[in-house]
Amino acid sequence: MRGNIGGMHVRFLIGAFAALLWSTAQVQAACYADYKASRDNPLKLHYGVIRVDATPCAMSEEVLHDVAERLKASGWKLLQIQSVFDDSGLEQRREDAGQYFLRF
Repeated sequence: MRGNIGGMHVRFLIGAFAALLWSTAQVQAACYADYKASRDNPLKLHYGVIRVDATPCAMSEEVLHDVAERLKASGWKLLQIQSVFDDSGLEQRREDAGQYFLRF
């Protein structure tokens, strides 16, 4: 009888550990936004991709504020966030973003 209880305990611990790893991976999933920005005198425009902290990975006021502030620190004005996406949309935007791919 005792061996069965110990076996159940080990299975419980393994299951709990697996659930913890899964939940940690979900929280740490990367989230990105692609955006358009401008700078005056002379007028310059750029399209870029930036990593954001968003849970869930979706458009929010916090994402808008974070991206705008990070761009502002480098003299850029956020014009528009195109979309917010996870790792699966990252590589397809690399070429279009060019030098502004994960720059800020």
